[in-house]
Amino acid sequence: MELNILNKTNNELEVELRGETHTLLNLLKDLLIKDERVEAAFYDMKHVSISDPILYIKTDGTDPILVLKETAAIIIAQCDEFIDVFSKAANA
Repeated sequence: MELNILNKTNNELEVELRGETHTLLNLLKDLLIKDERVEAAFYDMKHVSISDPILYIKTDGTDPILVLKETAAIIIAQCDEFIDVFSKAANA
């Protein structure tokens, strides 16, 4: 993955995520819109095989980079939890 910040203000962020698909972007978007500090979160992908997705975040004034980092940490925690639960089930 290659990440390129296209635009950043105090409450908005536009990020290109090269090499990523709907899988990661949908997960990020779904978690971002559940965050009370986020006023808008969506992504645009012109065509999955020829363009890279661009993620847009607008917050209530909270630093959007901080919000995105915290969202990524939530995803990591959820994956860690899944690994633990799955490992226990697989070894049962």
